[in-house]
Amino acid sequence: MPIVQEFVYHKPGTLEEALELLSKYKTSVRILAGGTDLVNLLKEDQLAVQAIIDIKGLEELRKLELHNNALHIGALVTFTDFIESPIIQQHFPLILETAQSFASVGIRNRATMVGNICSAVPSLDSAPVLLLYDAEVIVRSKSGTRMIPIHKWFVAPKKTALAADEMVTAITVPLPERKHAGCYLKLGRYRGEDLAQAGTGILVFDNQQYRIAFCAVGPVPTRAQRIEALLNGKPLTDELLQQVKDAVATEITPITDIRASQEYRTHII
Repeated sequence: MPIVQEFVYHKPGTLEEALELLSKYKTSVRILAGGTDLVNLLKEDQLAVQAIIDIKGLEELRKLELHNNALHIGALVTFTDFIESPIIQQHFPLILETAQSFASVGIRNRATMVGNICSAVPSLDSAPVLLLYDAEVIVRSKSGTRMIPIHKWFVAPKKTALAADEMVTAITVPLPERKHAGCYLKLGRYRGEDLAQAGTGILVFDNQQYRIAFCAVGPVPTRAQRIEALLNGKPLTDELLQQVKDAVATEITPITDIRASQEYRTHII
């Protein structure tokens, strides 16, 4: 399907030039990085804009590095970059697991984590792992830089805390000081590019502290704070796990849609 609408295409050579263009167009502009969501929206005529700003030439946004015990994820870092990175393999296996579960090889080669969180769909795979690690989103505009905690990033379905003249340049993920382990599990209707019917990420520390996050079972991805409080500081027992299962319904607000029913999503979580 071709893109039939007209818009002005820009490919800035510097980040400053990109921010200048954002300031000019404001609400009628979109950033093109991987394009796996944006191009489909344009093809299906679900989005109309005056301009597209292609940032793929901004090499400074491709950085994936660990510095001062914090992971820096540039706006152009793809899910394949995570899978191939020795830093991710050694220090952030939960990010690796999330990346490996994301869509298909072709999509992973282009899609970026920054683009994924900017889409802000309730089922996005990147949300649980970033919520578990207490990540921060770095955004820039002509007027300066600000840091937005990931817990304040998702405002509503497909809506974030990003202002009209801002763009995300990176995500920072602190490396926990304590020994920890985790996993990300999601259910889809089939293997490949299907979105999650329900997803959960868990991070467990050696002092019996737990972090749990959900996606696809509410208007925005969230941490399960009631369940975390129920678990923290306690050894796992059958009785405690049953209490956790009983508490799930108080943490999530799933809907019925084309991929799953409300009841099924609750059962899966």
